[in-house]
Amino acid sequence: MTSKATRDIVAAAGACVACAAAAASLPPGFVRLADLAPQIVQDMRYAGADNFTGRPVPGYKAAQCWLREDAAKALIAVQAEAKAQGFELILYDCYRPRRAVAAFIDWAKSPDESMKAQYYPHETKRDLFARGYIAEKSSHSTGLAVDLGVLGWDFGTPFDFFDERSWTANRDVSTEAQEHRRRLETLMRRHGFHNLPTEWWHFAFAGAGEAPSYDVEIE
Repeated sequence: MTSKATRDIVAAAGACVACAAAAASLPPGFVRLADLAPQIVQDMRYAGADNFTGRPVPGYKAAQCWLREDAAKALIAVQAEAKAQGFELILYDCYRPRRAVAAFIDWAKSPDESMKAQYYPHETKRDLFARGYIAEKSSHSTGLAVDLGVLGWDFGTPFDFFDERSWTANRDVSTEAQEHRRRLETLMRRHGFHNLPTEWWHFAFAGAGEAPSYDVEIE
């Protein structure tokens, strides 16, 4: 796909921003990604029980991806380039209300180990903070971070698998998985997203570190 074609797609998405942003409940400058790019697959894990807590997470009343407008438009450009190369994104998390971050902290301090075998078999809960898997603040709460993968691609570990094998540069996964991680990171970086080295799926858009965070429920 030519750069002009990509710009045209992003411009068309931008034309929808005003009406999307006018929807009730959104934090300032945010959009519902489905209003701009319904073709991007969303599998919003924290809205259901298919996540490391084993239950729906507070703040996720709906399985929707909300993002700040600039990050959403950049992600649409990523999807356009991905499709031109024959693959498609799948989203696991976007904006994350602060109450969800607090719920993760409460979970990490609780004695519940029911999801250990599936999500953190080689870690203890008390080490999840020190290892950076659970944090008191999240760039997701700014609407400028996404967790994602590619439909049908093997990345060596599942989403939210708390283990060194999930580190982007880890060499204990297959050669194919390493190449998939490299391709995704390169593509995302080209559009302004920067990878978290300990999570192959996590990407923050430019300015996420200084942007305000929010606690508006997703609904």
